[in-house]
Amino acid sequence: MADALLAGWQEGMQFQYLFNSSGSWIAFRSGRYVYDTRGTWIGWLAWDDKDVAAVDGSYLGSIVGRDRFYRFVSREYPGYPGYPGYPGYPGYPGYPGFAGYSPLPPGAEDIEQLRPL
Repeated sequence: MADALLAGWQEGMQFQYLFNSSGSWIAFRSGRYVYDTRGTWIGWLAWDDKDVAAVDGSYLGSIVGRDRFYRFVSREYPGYPGYPGYPGYPGYPGYPGFAGYSPLPPGAEDIEQLRPL
C-alpha cells in the first residue's frame, strides 16, 4: 500500500471521514468498506486503497489525499470486482464537522449523491 494513498487511513482507526471539495462530510470508511453519512453501505475498496466500487461493482469514486472523495470522469473501468459480501452495520461514526475547501484535482468532480443501488 502506497503511503500517499493511506495518508488519511491508518491501521487501528475505526473510521476515516470523507469530504467533498467544499468540505462537507459525505461518507466514511471503515476498513475496506465505505458508507454514507447514515451508515448505509455504498461501496468498498475493490481494486486498491483509493478507488471505491459501488455495491453493484461500478466505479463510485476515489479517495484523494487524506480525506477527499471525488469521482474522476475520464478513467478506465478496471473491471468487475466481484462481490465482497455484506459488511454489516459499522456503528455510528459521529459528526466530524467541516473540513474546509479543497480544490478539485484535474478530471475530478464532486459526487452529487451517495446512496445504495
